[in-house]
Amino acid sequence: MQNTSSFISRFFKESGALLRLSIPIIMMQLATQSMSFVDTTMAGRVSAEDLAAIALGTSLWVPASLLLRGIIMALTPVVAFHRGAQALDKIRIAFIQMLWLSVLVSALISGYLLQGEAILLGLGVAPEIIPIASDYVTALAVGVPGIAFFYTLNGFCEGMNNTRAPMLISVIGLLVNIPVNYILIYGKFGMPALGAVGCGWATSFVYWLMSALLLSYIKSHHHYKTILHFKALKPIWQEVKQLLKLGLPIGLNIAVCGSIFAVIALLIGRIGAENVAAAQIALNISSMTYMIPMSLSFGITIRVGYALGEQKKDIASHCSLVGVITAGLLSLISVGFFLLFPELIVRMYTSDPVVSTTAASLLVLTAIYQFSDALQTSANGALRGYKDTKTPMILAVLAYWGLALPLGMVLGLSDEIVPAMGEKGFWFGIITGLTVAAIAMLIRLVVVIRRYNQSAQITNSMTLAAG
Repeated sequence: MQNTSSFISRFFKESGALLRLSIPIIMMQLATQSMSFVDTTMAGRVSAEDLAAIALGTSLWVPASLLLRGIIMALTPVVAFHRGAQALDKIRIAFIQMLWLSVLVSALISGYLLQGEAILLGLGVAPEIIPIASDYVTALAVGVPGIAFFYTLNGFCEGMNNTRAPMLISVIGLLVNIPVNYILIYGKFGMPALGAVGCGWATSFVYWLMSALLLSYIKSHHHYKTILHFKALKPIWQEVKQLLKLGLPIGLNIAVCGSIFAVIALLIGRIGAENVAAAQIALNISSMTYMIPMSLSFGITIRVGYALGEQKKDIASHCSLVGVITAGLLSLISVGFFLLFPELIVRMYTSDPVVSTTAASLLVLTAIYQFSDALQTSANGALRGYKDTKTPMILAVLAYWGLALPLGMVLGLSDEIVPAMGEKGFWFGIITGLTVAAIAMLIRLVVVIRRYNQSAQITNSMTLAAG
């Protein structure tokens, strides 16, 4: 009884610390997601071509941005670990080397975006949309280094347990983005009316501004001055290679798994326009609720990395357990809303009765995978804290692309197992894939924790023997 009471007390203490750390990350994610929402709604008022150009440009940009974000995300557990170990010089080295890595990756992504016109021509996109879409991604290419710099500064702050400053600056960025969009899209105050292309220039400007603001904050912070004095800026290629080795699987994991929903939407397009609209509503709602476990996973990474840096392996495993349980419990809130109020939620998107009925039924199915999605995402966050990124990437790719998508295609578009279920077949594929991913990630987490603890015990025994 006493052990149970002690665990509950420790659980609430750790979950409270995790939520205090993660809530600003959630707010930051909401702010950055809202920028794309503002772009879409404001450009849509210009013309259908501008709205389509935003959609096409985003389809080129989002996978690349997820890859960039994931690679730079490797900085967070590294900084958290060195902070726990009180190795301040190593924090500075890791930060500077991540700057070099972000420069290299952003240069590659900018080059890719500058080939937007050729890519769209190769895809056979309607010719009237290509000039607008290619100019849009060209404008984004100018901002990619600024976006990479902001992600790097944000990764440093998160690793230092400071998530509020990036959150506040992201909110400022959102507030600035709206009037800059207005000026550039509609041609106000003597500026030319750029339409959708103005959204790209606004995004680039805002991220460069956010980078400048966050850099100014870090340079003026009394504690960070002793860490980031920006001396010895030469690249250490071995350190850059190690960061890439840690971050590339994270980036590929996020990019590959994030893009599967776009593929599903394209495949559902074969069924009918109403089906695509209904699926898009359910996927959009699901992507919004996903920001909660995703942000919690960032917090779990920080907590676990810091505990390991302090060489407190028991606290690290406790942070992992509490993080997974907390994410699972919080997911039940969205499960309840989706099951109890599907029609009310869908009504915010459309009044079409056919689309509403289909979307509401998909929302009920969406509720089923919320719990497993929260478990696999939070377990993945804990694994990042242990610097285990390659195997989780493989597990995620197999679960999404090796199971969820093929099963969804068989159930949704063929009569091989059951009569073709349409869009619902894809949802059963997602449910199956995420359930398998959750089980696999949890097993992997248990294996990694045991292996780490055994290795630490052996090291301690050898140290004592040598002493």
